[in-house]
Amino acid sequence: MRRVLLDERGSVTAEFAVAVPAVIVVLALGVGVLGSAATAVRLQHVSAESARLLGRGDDARAFAAVGEIGASMSVSRRNGLVCVDASAPVPLSVPLPPVSAHACALEGGE
Repeated sequence: MRRVLLDERGSVTAEFAVAVPAVIVVLALGVGVLGSAATAVRLQHVSAESARLLGRGDDARAFAAVGEIGASMSVSRRNGLVCVDASAPVPLSVPLPPVSAHACALEGGE
């Protein structure tokens, strides 16, 4: 008489094979969000610095500071203020929108 095996051999391996891709996706998104947050902080700092430099008339250093981090910026001047709008892509290939920052400084400030 043969006994039919009805045990659960291999079920742990199958569950592990299903769970690993989900864990990898969650980790990748977590790293992408942290990279996006770090880029946002850096971009805000650079846009504020660029606004101050443009307010003092140092255009070359302002554009160089933004170019160092691979961002693009637009400048507007109104009512004695110099405003900088900067945006940069997220550094990792994660499907997140680009990061943007806005900063203003007084024009002609020393």
